[in-house]
Amino acid sequence: MYVIPEAIIGDHISRDDCFEAVEQVFASMAAKTAYNFPVIREAIGHADALYGFKSGFDRNALNLGLKSGGYWPDNAEKGLTNHQSTVFLFDADTGKCSAIVGGNLLTALRTAAAAAVSVGHLARPDARVLGILGAGHQAAFQLRAVAEQRKFEKIVAWNRSPEKLVSLEAVSNELGLPFECVSVEGLCEQSDVIVTITSSHDPIVPSHLVRPGTHVACMGTDTKGKQEVDAALMGRVSVFTDQIAQSITIGEAQHAVADGSLREIDIIELGAVINGAHPGRVSREEITLFDGTGVGLQDLAVAATVVERACAAGTAMDIKF
Repeated sequence: MYVIPEAIIGDHISRDDCFEAVEQVFASMAAKTAYNFPVIREAIGHADALYGFKSGFDRNALNLGLKSGGYWPDNAEKGLTNHQSTVFLFDADTGKCSAIVGGNLLTALRTAAAAAVSVGHLARPDARVLGILGAGHQAAFQLRAVAEQRKFEKIVAWNRSPEKLVSLEAVSNELGLPFECVSVEGLCEQSDVIVTITSSHDPIVPSHLVRPGTHVACMGTDTKGKQEVDAALMGRVSVFTDQIAQSITIGEAQHAVADGSLREIDIIELGAVINGAHPGRVSREEITLFDGTGVGLQDLAVAATVVERACAAGTAMDIKF
């Protein structure tokens, strides 16, 4: 069994690797050669933490396993990231645990890659202004990954605590892009692509503010009760997702389906666009929205890449038991 500690994950995977792995997962899911098992995510009644499991199996890649972890809101005070997770991979032929992989950086990278894949396949080719709502741990990963998908000329951002946007401004400077701290209204007025990456339980983005032609990637809603955009918005846009079952239960679509604004039958798997079974965006004026709930297969795919690279480099810990 190989153990890949968190400290060396970044040495063995790139944003391009994550984009390719996540894109392939979406395609395999739509082709029904890969599937996720039901998500377990619960409040444990201690430290205000949410804890759970995401798991699945990809018959083509033979990736079998799970990610165990969750969200501890007070970790920042302890010098730790709030999201903590570990990926366990199993041999599909024997069931033996083949690897244990640190999952914190991988979670941020694969979440950002999912948003980037949605932008790559659904945003207008001439999108020039990128808006980011949220300034938590994952926001900078989102900015770096999504910014590579179009020739953006400006970054605008909003956060409930505006002083926390300095980290995103630093990334924008690194990318050579002008940066502006704006209101939600100002962000929607300017943005061609909007990425929401918050832990909100109340809608932040009103439906009427989102302009025709915008692509919205909702990446923060992954638990029952969370919400980042008006349910009414979901009813007037083309909705795409990673997995429909998760979208309507723990994703952004949960609220719109519950109030009748959106029908489950109208939600499209992003993998169908990647596979060519769905055209994706069909007009310049169409508003597209990606409901990124986060699926276990993404974690397995990026973890498998890391294990392969670490073994080749001789940096994986090989434990006999």
